[in-house]
Amino acid sequence: MNIITYDEKYKDDMISMVIDARTALGLSATVRDDLYDVQKNYLDKGDSFWLAVDNDDCIIGCLGFSRIANTNEAFLHRFYVKASQKRQGIGTKLLHTAEQEMKRQGITVSKVHLGAPKEQWFESYAFYPKHGYIEYEPRYMRKEL
Repeated sequence: MNIITYDEKYKDDMISMVIDARTALGLSATVRDDLYDVQKNYLDKGDSFWLAVDNDDCIIGCLGFSRIANTNEAFLHRFYVKASQKRQGIGTKLLHTAEQEMKRQGITVSKVHLGAPKEQWFESYAFYPKHGYIEYEPRYMRKEL
């Protein structure tokens, strides 16, 4: 498995993986508009987006971040790992990659907005604290980098 910077050739595979990941969580198959043009919505703005690619060249995860204007903070976005690939360290590798790039860009605070109700997003509420994130208000966590 490799973590790579977003490549347009994987767009359809990424969208399919996100739909599958959302469906496995019991969520709607809705894909946010920003994922249909990662180049414009992340990379062209100086933000970042990564893909986890397995040995068969299939997408098994994704994660992006966007800076919060006029701050040294960024929000994580669209963090998904293929349901059948969870608990194998893929999410941790994606998160560490994002955090390292944030630090490189001078970002000192990573934030995440979590879904509600908490019971439906239990994986996120368990994952982030294991990686040093703390809840600073309902549905929001942050980490000093």
